Amino acid sequence: MNRRDTHQTVVDRLADLAATTRDHGLPPELRKDVARRILDVLGNSIAALGQPSATAAAGVAREWSGTEEATAIGTGARFPAATAALVNGTLAHSMDSDDTHLPSVLHPSASVIPAALAVAEAVGADGPSLLDAAGVGIEITVRLGMGGYDKDLGNSEFFERGLHATSICGAVGSAAAAASLYGLGSGGIADAMGIAASFGAGLLEANRTGGTVKRAHCGWAAHSGVGAAQLARHGLTGPPTVIEGRFGFLHAYCGDRADVDKVVDRLGQHWELPGIFFKPYPCNHFTHAGIDAARDLRTRGVDPDEILEIDVGVPTPVLRTIAEPPGAKSAPESGYHAAFSGPYTVARALLGGSGLGVGHRDFTDEAARDPKTLALAALATCHDDDRCNELYPHQFPAVLRVKTRDGQWHESRVCHNRGGPENPLSDDELTTKFELNACRALSRTGILLVADKTLELINAGSLPELMSIVRDAHPG
Repeated sequence: MNRRDTHQTVVDRLADLAATTRDHGLPPELRKDVARRILDVLGNSIAALGQPSATAAAGVAREWSGTEEATAIGTGARFPAATAALVNGTLAHSMDSDDTHLPSVLHPSASVIPAALAVAEAVGADGPSLLDAAGVGIEITVRLGMGGYDKDLGNSEFFERGLHATSICGAVGSAAAAASLYGLGSGGIADAMGIAASFGAGLLEANRTGGTVKRAHCGWAAHSGVGAAQLARHGLTGPPTVIEGRFGFLHAYCGDRADVDKVVDRLGQHWELPGIFFKPYPCNHFTHAGIDAARDLRTRGVDPDEILEIDVGVPTPVLRTIAEPPGAKSAPESGYHAAFSGPYTVARALLGGSGLGVGHRDFTDEAARDPKTLALAALATCHDDDRCNELYPHQFPAVLRVKTRDGQWHESRVCHNRGGPENPLSDDELTTKFELNACRALSRTGILLVADKTLELINAGSLPELMSIVRDAHPG
Protein backbone atom coordinates (compact mmCIF):
# COMPACT_ATOMS: atom_id res chain seq x y z
CA MET A 1 0.00 0.00 0.00
CA ASN A 2 1.25 3.48 -0.85
CA ARG A 3 2.20 5.67 2.09
CA ARG A 4 -0.55 8.16 1.22
CA ASP A 5 -3.64 6.15 0.46
CA THR A 6 -4.80 3.21 -1.58
CA HIS A 7 -5.16 5.41 -4.69
CA GLN A 8 -1.81 6.27 -6.23
CA THR A 9 -1.36 9.79 -7.46
CA VAL A 10 0.77 10.60 -10.51
CA VAL A 11 3.87 11.44 -8.49
CA ASP A 12 3.48 8.18 -6.55
CA ARG A 13 3.47 6.21 -9.78
CA LEU A 14 6.54 8.04 -11.06
CA ALA A 15 8.30 7.45 -7.76
CA ASP A 16 7.45 3.76 -7.87
CA LEU A 17 9.03 3.59 -11.33
CA ALA A 18 12.21 5.17 -9.95
CA ALA A 19 12.34 2.84 -6.95
CA THR A 20 11.63 -0.25 -9.04
CA THR A 21 14.28 0.73 -11.57
CA ARG A 22 16.82 1.18 -8.79
CA ASP A 23 15.99 -2.20 -7.31
CA HIS A 24 15.88 -4.19 -10.55
CA GLY A 25 17.93 -2.12 -13.00
CA LEU A 26 17.33 -0.89 -16.53
CA PRO A 27 17.56 -3.35 -19.41
CA PRO A 28 21.10 -3.52 -20.86
CA GLU A 29 20.16 -1.63 -24.02
CA LEU A 30 18.78 1.28 -22.00
CA ARG A 31 21.87 1.38 -19.79
CA LYS A 32 23.99 1.65 -22.93
CA ASP A 33 21.72 4.45 -24.18
CA VAL A 34 22.24 6.38 -20.95
CA ALA A 35 26.01 5.83 -21.08
CA ARG A 36 26.03 7.35 -24.58
CA ARG A 37 24.12 10.32 -23.21
CA ILE A 38 26.60 10.78 -20.36
CA LEU A 39 29.44 10.85 -22.90
CA ASP A 40 27.49 13.41 -24.90
CA VAL A 41 26.85 15.59 -21.84
CA LEU A 42 30.49 15.44 -20.77
CA GLY A 43 31.63 16.49 -24.22
CA ASN A 44 29.12 19.32 -24.44
CA SER A 45 30.21 20.46 -20.98
CA ILE A 46 33.93 20.42 -21.73
CA ALA A 47 33.28 22.40 -24.91
CA ALA A 48 31.63 25.13 -22.82
CA LEU A 49 34.64 25.71 -20.55
CA GLY A 50 35.65 29.35 -20.71
CA GLN A 51 32.20 30.56 -21.74
CA PRO A 52 30.82 33.46 -19.65
CA SER A 53 28.09 31.21 -18.28
CA ALA A 54 30.67 28.64 -17.20
CA THR A 55 32.84 31.28 -15.57
CA ALA A 56 29.84 32.71 -13.71
CA ALA A 57 28.68 29.34 -12.40
CA ALA A 58 32.19 28.33 -11.33
CA GLY A 59 32.64 31.68 -9.62
CA VAL A 60 29.46 31.21 -7.63
CA ALA A 61 30.53 27.66 -6.72
CA ARG A 62 33.82 28.91 -5.31
CA GLU A 63 32.04 31.59 -3.29
CA TRP A 64 29.63 29.01 -1.87
CA SER A 65 32.40 26.46 -1.27
CA GLY A 66 31.43 23.75 1.27
CA THR A 67 31.98 20.02 1.64
CA GLU A 68 34.00 18.43 -1.16
CA GLU A 69 31.55 15.83 -2.50
CA ALA A 70 31.42 16.02 -6.28
CA THR A 71 33.36 17.26 -9.29
CA ALA A 72 32.67 20.54 -11.04
CA ILE A 73 34.00 19.94 -14.55
CA GLY A 74 37.03 21.98 -15.51
CA THR A 75 37.46 23.67 -12.14
CA GLY A 76 40.06 21.34 -10.66
CA ALA A 77 37.87 21.21 -7.56
CA ARG A 78 35.08 19.36 -5.78
CA PHE A 79 32.06 21.01 -4.18
CA PRO A 80 28.82 20.03 -2.42
CA ALA A 81 26.70 17.88 -4.73
CA ALA A 82 24.08 20.56 -5.41
CA THR A 83 26.78 23.12 -6.22
CA ALA A 84 28.61 20.76 -8.58
CA ALA A 85 25.28 20.06 -10.28
CA LEU A 86 24.77 23.80 -10.82
CA VAL A 87 28.15 24.15 -12.52
CA ASN A 88 27.88 21.02 -14.63
CA GLY A 89 24.27 21.61 -15.69
CA THR A 90 25.20 25.12 -16.79
CA LEU A 91 28.08 23.72 -18.81
CA ALA A 92 25.91 20.98 -20.32
CA HIS A 93 23.41 23.44 -21.80
CA SER A 94 25.73 26.33 -22.63
CA MET A 95 26.68 25.25 -26.15
CA ASP A 96 23.15 24.22 -27.24
CA SER A 97 24.42 20.80 -28.21
CA ASP A 98 22.37 18.74 -25.75
CA ASP A 99 19.89 16.03 -26.72
CA THR A 100 16.24 16.75 -27.50
CA HIS A 101 13.02 14.85 -26.89
CA LEU A 102 10.16 15.24 -29.36
CA PRO A 103 7.40 16.22 -29.36
CA SER A 104 7.84 17.70 -25.88
CA VAL A 105 10.65 19.89 -27.28
CA LEU A 106 12.93 19.72 -24.25
CA HIS A 107 16.52 18.74 -23.47
CA PRO A 108 16.37 16.22 -20.64
CA SER A 109 19.94 14.99 -20.19
CA ALA A 110 21.51 18.40 -19.57
CA SER A 111 19.70 18.70 -16.23
CA VAL A 112 19.33 15.11 -15.08
CA ILE A 113 22.80 13.76 -15.83
CA PRO A 114 24.67 16.54 -13.96
CA ALA A 115 22.42 15.96 -10.95
CA ALA A 116 22.89 12.20 -11.11
CA LEU A 117 26.67 12.46 -11.58
CA ALA A 118 27.00 14.77 -8.57
CA VAL A 119 25.00 12.57 -6.20
CA ALA A 120 26.51 9.34 -7.50
CA GLU A 121 29.98 10.73 -6.84
CA ALA A 122 28.96 12.01 -3.41
CA VAL A 123 27.52 8.68 -2.24
CA GLY A 124 30.02 6.42 -4.01
CA ALA A 125 27.48 4.79 -6.33
CA ASP A 126 28.65 2.34 -8.96
CA GLY A 127 28.22 2.78 -12.71
CA PRO A 128 25.02 0.77 -13.20
CA SER A 129 23.32 2.58 -10.31
CA LEU A 130 24.23 5.91 -11.89
CA LEU A 131 22.87 4.81 -15.26
CA ASP A 132 19.63 3.51 -13.75
CA ALA A 133 18.99 6.70 -11.79
CA ALA A 134 19.85 8.99 -14.70
CA GLY A 135 17.74 6.93 -17.09
CA VAL A 136 14.61 7.05 -14.96
CA GLY A 137 15.14 10.77 -14.26
CA ILE A 138 15.33 11.46 -17.99
CA GLU A 139 12.20 9.37 -18.56
CA ILE A 140 10.27 11.31 -15.91
CA THR A 141 11.44 14.62 -17.35
CA VAL A 142 10.20 13.90 -20.86
CA ARG A 143 6.93 12.42 -19.63
CA LEU A 144 6.19 15.62 -17.75
CA GLY A 145 6.99 17.49 -20.94
CA MET A 146 4.55 15.27 -22.83
CA GLY A 147 1.88 16.27 -20.33
CA GLY A 148 2.22 19.79 -21.69
CA TYR A 149 2.09 18.83 -25.36
CA ASP A 150 -1.19 19.65 -27.07
CA LYS A 151 -1.88 17.59 -30.19
CA ASP A 152 -4.53 19.96 -31.53
CA LEU A 153 -2.21 22.93 -31.02
CA GLY A 154 0.66 20.95 -32.52
CA ASN A 155 3.07 22.34 -29.99
CA SER A 156 4.13 22.34 -26.37
CA GLU A 157 1.93 24.53 -24.20
CA PHE A 158 5.03 25.33 -22.14
CA PHE A 159 6.63 26.70 -25.29
CA GLU A 160 3.51 28.60 -26.32
CA ARG A 161 3.57 30.40 -22.97
CA GLY A 162 7.26 31.23 -23.25
CA LEU A 163 8.26 28.69 -20.60
CA HIS A 164 11.39 26.55 -20.81
CA ALA A 165 10.08 23.03 -20.26
CA THR A 166 13.66 21.78 -20.18
CA SER A 167 14.43 23.40 -16.86
CA ILE A 168 10.94 23.26 -15.39
CA CYS A 169 10.50 19.53 -16.01
CA GLY A 170 14.22 18.87 -15.60
CA ALA A 171 14.19 19.94 -11.97
CA VAL A 172 11.63 17.23 -11.18
CA GLY A 173 13.44 14.54 -13.16
CA SER A 174 16.72 15.55 -11.50
CA ALA A 175 15.09 15.21 -8.09
CA ALA A 176 13.92 11.69 -8.93
CA ALA A 177 17.44 10.69 -10.02
CA ALA A 178 19.07 12.28 -6.97
CA ALA A 179 16.58 10.84 -4.48
CA SER A 180 17.02 7.39 -5.98
CA LEU A 181 20.80 7.58 -5.57
CA TYR A 182 20.41 8.86 -2.00
CA GLY A 183 18.53 5.63 -1.30
CA LEU A 184 15.14 7.15 -0.50
CA GLY A 185 12.11 4.91 -0.66
CA SER A 186 9.25 5.46 -3.06
CA GLY A 187 7.62 7.93 -0.67
CA GLY A 188 10.82 9.94 -0.28
CA ILE A 189 11.36 10.03 -4.04
CA ALA A 190 7.80 11.33 -4.46
CA ASP A 191 8.47 14.01 -1.85
CA ALA A 192 11.67 15.05 -3.62
CA MET A 193 9.79 15.47 -6.89
CA GLY A 194 7.01 17.34 -5.12
CA ILE A 195 9.53 19.73 -3.60
CA ALA A 196 11.38 20.23 -6.89
CA ALA A 197 8.12 21.09 -8.65
CA SER A 198 8.19 24.34 -6.68
CA PHE A 199 11.80 25.06 -7.69
CA GLY A 200 11.94 24.72 -11.47
CA ALA A 201 11.87 27.87 -13.57
CA GLY A 202 12.86 29.20 -16.97
CA LEU A 203 11.64 31.77 -19.48
CA LEU A 204 12.49 31.68 -23.19
CA GLU A 205 12.66 35.40 -23.95
CA ALA A 206 16.46 35.21 -24.15
CA ASN A 207 16.05 33.06 -27.28
CA ARG A 208 14.33 35.97 -28.97
CA THR A 209 16.05 39.12 -27.83
CA GLY A 210 19.29 38.24 -26.08
CA GLY A 211 20.88 37.53 -22.73
CA THR A 212 22.83 34.44 -21.67
CA VAL A 213 20.65 33.38 -18.73
CA LYS A 214 19.18 30.46 -20.67
CA ARG A 215 22.57 28.74 -20.48
CA ALA A 216 22.13 28.45 -16.73
CA HIS A 217 18.63 26.97 -16.83
CA CYS A 218 19.76 23.34 -16.76
CA GLY A 219 22.30 24.09 -14.07
CA TRP A 220 19.64 25.57 -11.85
CA ALA A 221 17.32 22.65 -12.57
CA ALA A 222 20.06 20.16 -11.60
CA HIS A 223 20.86 22.19 -8.50
CA SER A 224 17.16 22.34 -7.59
CA GLY A 225 16.73 18.60 -8.07
CA VAL A 226 19.65 17.73 -5.81
CA GLY A 227 18.54 20.27 -3.23
CA ALA A 228 14.99 18.94 -3.29
CA ALA A 229 16.23 15.38 -2.72
CA GLN A 230 18.37 16.56 0.18
CA LEU A 231 15.43 18.36 1.75
CA ALA A 232 13.31 15.24 1.38
CA ARG A 233 16.06 13.25 3.14
CA HIS A 234 15.69 15.64 6.07
CA GLY A 235 11.92 15.37 6.26
CA LEU A 236 10.45 18.06 4.02
CA THR A 237 7.44 16.75 2.12
CA GLY A 238 5.70 17.52 -1.14
CA PRO A 239 1.99 17.52 -1.98
CA PRO A 240 0.65 14.13 -3.12
CA THR A 241 -1.23 15.71 -6.04
CA VAL A 242 1.68 17.90 -7.11
CA ILE A 243 1.38 16.87 -10.78
CA GLU A 244 -2.37 16.70 -11.43
CA GLY A 245 -3.81 18.94 -8.71
CA ARG A 246 -5.78 22.14 -9.26
CA PHE A 247 -2.71 24.16 -8.27
CA GLY A 248 -0.28 21.44 -9.31
CA PHE A 249 2.52 21.32 -11.81
CA LEU A 250 0.67 20.75 -15.08
CA HIS A 251 -2.35 22.96 -14.45
CA ALA A 252 -0.26 25.83 -13.15
CA TYR A 253 2.06 25.80 -16.18
CA CYS A 254 -0.23 24.59 -18.96
CA GLY A 255 -3.79 25.30 -17.82
CA ASP A 256 -6.62 23.40 -19.47
CA ARG A 257 -4.36 22.13 -22.25
CA ALA A 258 -2.49 19.87 -19.82
CA ASP A 259 -2.86 16.13 -20.37
CA VAL A 260 -2.09 14.18 -17.20
CA ASP A 261 -2.75 10.81 -18.84
CA LYS A 262 0.24 11.24 -21.15
CA VAL A 263 2.56 11.38 -18.16
CA VAL A 264 1.70 7.87 -17.04
CA ASP A 265 0.68 6.25 -20.34
CA ARG A 266 2.27 2.74 -20.42
CA LEU A 267 4.61 3.82 -17.63
CA GLY A 268 7.21 1.14 -17.02
CA GLN A 269 6.24 -0.70 -20.20
CA HIS A 270 7.19 1.82 -22.87
CA TRP A 271 10.33 3.96 -22.53
CA GLU A 272 10.68 7.30 -24.30
CA LEU A 273 14.39 7.28 -23.43
CA PRO A 274 15.86 5.58 -26.53
CA GLY A 275 13.93 7.83 -28.91
CA ILE A 276 15.52 11.06 -27.64
CA PHE A 277 17.44 12.86 -30.39
CA PHE A 278 21.17 13.50 -30.14
CA LYS A 279 22.24 16.85 -31.57
CA PRO A 280 25.11 16.71 -34.06
CA TYR A 281 25.48 20.51 -34.16
CA PRO A 282 26.07 22.98 -31.29
CA CYS A 283 23.12 25.23 -32.06
CA ASN A 284 19.37 25.43 -31.59
CA HIS A 285 17.74 22.19 -32.75
CA PHE A 286 15.25 24.08 -34.93
CA THR A 287 18.15 25.06 -37.22
CA HIS A 288 19.47 21.53 -37.81
CA ALA A 289 17.35 20.44 -40.77
CA GLY A 290 18.21 23.69 -42.57
CA ILE A 291 21.89 22.96 -41.95
CA ASP A 292 21.53 19.45 -43.38
CA ALA A 293 19.65 20.79 -46.39
CA ALA A 294 22.44 23.31 -47.00
CA ARG A 295 25.06 20.55 -46.69
CA ASP A 296 23.10 18.54 -49.24
CA LEU A 297 22.98 21.42 -51.73
CA ARG A 298 26.68 22.03 -51.25
CA THR A 299 27.40 18.34 -51.90
CA ARG A 300 25.34 18.60 -55.07
CA GLY A 301 27.60 21.38 -56.33
CA VAL A 302 25.73 24.58 -55.45
CA ASP A 303 28.32 27.36 -55.23
CA PRO A 304 27.50 29.88 -52.47
CA ASP A 305 29.13 32.64 -54.53
CA GLU A 306 26.47 32.09 -57.22
CA ILE A 307 23.45 32.35 -54.90
CA LEU A 308 21.04 35.27 -55.36
CA GLU A 309 18.14 34.22 -53.12
CA ILE A 310 17.65 31.83 -50.19
CA ASP A 311 14.22 30.58 -49.16
CA VAL A 312 13.89 28.65 -45.86
CA GLY A 313 10.64 26.85 -45.03
CA VAL A 314 10.08 25.58 -41.49
CA PRO A 315 7.19 24.77 -39.13
CA THR A 316 5.23 27.84 -38.06
CA PRO A 317 6.12 27.73 -34.33
CA VAL A 318 9.82 27.56 -35.19
CA LEU A 319 9.80 30.99 -36.82
CA ARG A 320 9.62 32.78 -33.47
CA THR A 321 12.93 31.28 -32.40
CA ILE A 322 15.09 31.18 -35.54
CA ALA A 323 13.58 33.88 -37.80
CA GLU A 324 12.21 36.70 -35.64
CA PRO A 325 13.01 39.53 -35.48
CA PRO A 326 14.36 39.23 -39.05
CA GLY A 327 17.08 41.86 -38.74
CA ALA A 328 18.53 40.33 -35.59
CA LYS A 329 18.55 36.87 -37.12
CA SER A 330 20.22 37.95 -40.38
CA ALA A 331 22.94 39.77 -38.44
CA PRO A 332 23.19 38.16 -34.98
CA GLU A 333 24.93 40.26 -32.33
CA SER A 334 27.17 37.44 -31.09
CA GLY A 335 28.18 33.87 -31.72
CA TYR A 336 25.69 32.72 -29.10
CA HIS A 337 22.81 34.51 -30.82
CA ALA A 338 23.97 33.08 -34.14
CA ALA A 339 23.17 29.62 -32.80
CA PHE A 340 19.48 30.60 -32.79
CA SER A 341 19.43 32.00 -36.32
CA GLY A 342 18.06 30.14 -39.32
CA PRO A 343 19.61 32.51 -41.90
CA TYR A 344 23.03 32.44 -40.25
CA THR A 345 23.24 28.66 -39.76
CA VAL A 346 22.14 27.98 -43.34
CA ALA A 347 24.75 30.45 -44.59
CA ARG A 348 27.57 28.85 -42.57
CA ALA A 349 26.62 25.38 -43.80
CA LEU A 350 26.49 26.56 -47.41
CA LEU A 351 29.99 27.98 -46.94
CA GLY A 352 31.32 24.67 -45.63
CA GLY A 353 31.03 24.94 -41.86
CA SER A 354 33.16 22.83 -39.54
CA GLY A 355 32.94 19.71 -37.37
CA LEU A 356 30.17 17.28 -38.33
CA GLY A 357 28.54 19.98 -40.48
CA VAL A 358 28.74 23.15 -38.46
CA GLY A 359 30.76 23.27 -35.26
CA HIS A 360 31.91 25.47 -32.42
CA ARG A 361 34.15 27.52 -34.70
CA ASP A 362 31.03 28.64 -36.54
CA PHE A 363 29.55 30.19 -33.38
CA THR A 364 32.35 32.40 -32.13
CA ASP A 365 31.80 36.15 -32.00
CA GLU A 366 34.39 36.48 -34.77
CA ALA A 367 32.48 34.06 -37.01
CA ALA A 368 29.25 35.96 -36.35
CA ARG A 369 30.90 39.08 -37.81
CA ASP A 370 32.23 37.34 -40.93
CA PRO A 371 31.21 39.55 -43.93
CA LYS A 372 30.77 36.65 -46.34
CA THR A 373 28.48 34.79 -43.93
CA LEU A 374 26.42 37.89 -43.18
CA ALA A 375 26.07 38.74 -46.88
CA LEU A 376 24.73 35.26 -47.56
CA ALA A 377 22.46 35.31 -44.50
CA ALA A 378 20.98 38.61 -45.69
CA LEU A 379 19.69 36.81 -48.78
CA ALA A 380 17.54 34.46 -46.69
CA THR A 381 13.81 34.72 -46.20
CA CYS A 382 12.12 32.40 -43.68
CA HIS A 383 8.48 31.32 -43.80
CA ASP A 384 6.21 28.50 -42.72
CA ASP A 385 5.80 25.39 -44.86
CA ASP A 386 2.75 23.12 -44.92
CA ARG A 387 4.66 19.82 -45.07
CA CYS A 388 6.94 20.95 -42.24
CA ASN A 389 3.88 21.82 -40.16
CA GLU A 390 2.53 18.30 -40.68
CA LEU A 391 5.72 16.72 -39.30
CA TYR A 392 6.29 19.13 -36.41
CA PRO A 393 6.91 18.61 -33.50
CA HIS A 394 7.74 14.92 -33.99
CA GLN A 395 10.51 16.21 -36.26
CA PHE A 396 12.01 19.67 -36.78
CA PRO A 397 12.01 19.59 -40.61
CA ALA A 398 13.01 22.23 -43.16
CA VAL A 399 12.98 22.84 -46.88
CA LEU A 400 15.72 24.96 -48.41
CA ARG A 401 15.52 26.54 -51.87
CA VAL A 402 18.25 28.69 -53.37
CA LYS A 403 18.28 30.62 -56.64
CA THR A 404 21.59 30.88 -58.50
CA ARG A 405 22.80 33.41 -61.05
CA ASP A 406 21.85 31.11 -63.93
CA GLY A 407 18.18 31.47 -62.90
CA GLN A 408 17.82 27.95 -61.54
CA TRP A 409 16.23 27.05 -58.20
CA HIS A 410 17.80 24.23 -56.21
CA GLU A 411 15.82 22.51 -53.45
CA SER A 412 16.54 20.15 -50.57
CA ARG A 413 13.92 18.95 -48.12
CA VAL A 414 14.95 17.30 -44.85
CA CYS A 415 12.11 15.53 -43.04
CA HIS A 416 14.02 13.46 -40.45
CA ASN A 417 16.56 15.10 -38.20
CA ARG A 418 20.04 13.68 -38.03
CA GLY A 419 20.59 12.10 -34.61
CA GLY A 420 17.03 10.80 -34.23
CA PRO A 421 15.70 7.24 -34.49
CA GLU A 422 15.10 7.51 -38.25
CA ASN A 423 18.57 9.00 -38.90
CA PRO A 424 20.71 8.01 -35.89
CA LEU A 425 24.27 8.92 -34.95
CA SER A 426 26.46 5.84 -34.79
CA ASP A 427 28.77 5.18 -31.86
CA ASP A 428 31.67 6.36 -34.03
CA GLU A 429 29.86 9.60 -34.94
CA LEU A 430 28.97 10.23 -31.30
CA THR A 431 32.60 9.65 -30.32
CA THR A 432 33.69 12.05 -33.06
CA LYS A 433 31.34 14.65 -31.64
CA PHE A 434 32.89 14.11 -28.20
CA GLU A 435 36.39 14.49 -29.64
CA LEU A 436 35.43 17.75 -31.36
CA ASN A 437 33.95 19.03 -28.10
CA ALA A 438 36.87 18.00 -25.90
CA CYS A 439 39.92 18.56 -28.10
CA ARG A 440 40.67 22.05 -26.73
CA ALA A 441 40.67 20.90 -23.12
CA LEU A 442 41.90 17.30 -23.07
CA SER A 443 44.83 15.47 -24.61
CA ARG A 444 44.21 12.72 -27.12
CA THR A 445 44.92 10.23 -24.33
CA GLY A 446 42.46 11.97 -22.03
CA ILE A 447 39.77 11.97 -24.70
CA LEU A 448 40.10 8.23 -25.25
CA LEU A 449 40.14 7.55 -21.50
CA VAL A 450 36.93 9.51 -20.91
CA ALA A 451 35.18 7.76 -23.80
CA ASP A 452 36.30 4.33 -22.59
CA LYS A 453 35.52 4.93 -18.91
CA THR A 454 32.09 6.37 -19.69
CA LEU A 455 31.06 3.30 -21.65
CA GLU A 456 32.60 1.09 -18.94
CA LEU A 457 30.00 2.45 -16.49
CA ILE A 458 27.69 -0.24 -17.88
CA ASN A 459 29.95 -2.80 -16.22
CA ALA A 460 30.53 -0.94 -12.95
CA GLY A 461 33.42 1.16 -14.28
CA SER A 462 35.08 3.68 -11.97
CA LEU A 463 33.17 6.94 -11.70
CA PRO A 464 35.88 8.60 -9.53
CA GLU A 465 38.52 7.94 -12.19
CA LEU A 466 36.26 9.32 -14.91
CA MET A 467 35.43 12.48 -12.97
CA SER A 468 39.06 13.06 -11.99
CA ILE A 469 39.91 13.43 -15.69
CA VAL A 470 37.13 15.89 -16.54
CA ARG A 471 37.72 17.81 -13.28
CA ASP A 472 41.10 18.91 -14.60
CA ALA A 473 40.00 19.60 -18.17
CA HIS A 474 41.27 23.00 -19.23
CA PRO A 475 40.93 24.73 -22.61
CA GLY A 476 44.34 25.38 -24.07
